[in-house]
Amino acid sequence: MSVLNVDYAKEIQRLKKEKKAVILAHNYQISQIQDIADFVGDSLKLSKMAAETNASIIVFCGVHFMAETASIISPEKKVLIPDLDAGCSLASSINPEELMEWKRQNPKAVVVSYVNTSAEIKALSDYCCTSSNAAKIVQSIPKEQPILFLPDMFLGAYVAEVTKRTNIKIWPGECHVHAGIRAEDINAMLKSYKNAEFLVHPECSCTSSTLYHISKGDINRDTKILSTEGMMKEARISHNSQFIVATETGMLYRMKVENPEKEFIPIKNDAVCKYMKKITVEKVYNSLVSESYEVKVPKGIAEKARVPIQRMLNIA
Repeated sequence: MSVLNVDYAKEIQRLKKEKKAVILAHNYQISQIQDIADFVGDSLKLSKMAAETNASIIVFCGVHFMAETASIISPEKKVLIPDLDAGCSLASSINPEELMEWKRQNPKAVVVSYVNTSAEIKALSDYCCTSSNAAKIVQSIPKEQPILFLPDMFLGAYVAEVTKRTNIKIWPGECHVHAGIRAEDINAMLKSYKNAEFLVHPECSCTSSTLYHISKGDINRDTKILSTEGMMKEARISHNSQFIVATETGMLYRMKVENPEKEFIPIKNDAVCKYMKKITVEKVYNSLVSESYEVKVPKGIAEKARVPIQRMLNIA
């Protein structure tokens, strides 16, 4: 069969059965990827769901650190990412050498790392956190204990504001999208759509700045800070017909599919993760055919990285 004539969606379904594979799609993937996936959701939830299946192969349509987390949670499964260039600017803002030097400068500090980090960074950390549980994780640590928080400076500032923690040092990292979302931009949108419900998804690193502005009282509207599934439920049950949504724009596709009669407006049209958009249906097909590209976290690093992830899960 000529590659030009391949019905990729049909062939992917055939290959999935043949190779006992499961396809995971993060919420920010393009719509065609979400349509062919077995599960759509947030990265940690997807990894946990894949671990519960009897699949031998996990095709993770997300970014590299997410595939690493799947490998850590399911070491017996082969984890594939369809495009090796699907990285993360936030995760890349700190490397192991920089973290080790920071730890040497602060020997008594506890390291709290956002899940948007590499397996090597997780292995050097004491706790992992997500945006929605970061404050809870920090509050579980004794008040007198210094904390190194990384790599998202907006999420770190938000956590420091909410917890009123003064002994927290924050790494100056950011993703390539979130710095562009400012309080004045948000308030201008809210003024234009006076009756719209305002939803913020805390798991999106590009809205960590929004969380910070909310904590400082800079946003002039009641706000609902919700997980992915919380957003989906709110969109279904709310009597509102119009929503302003602070998240990566890929999330809006699922919201529109499930609620076609309602309007979903992105807080910024350019809140787009270029790395999330790298994976295509053709690349998923090629990944299944050649079983590439495998993401395998070395056993020693995986064992160390599993500790802060498990501590997070135990607390949150």
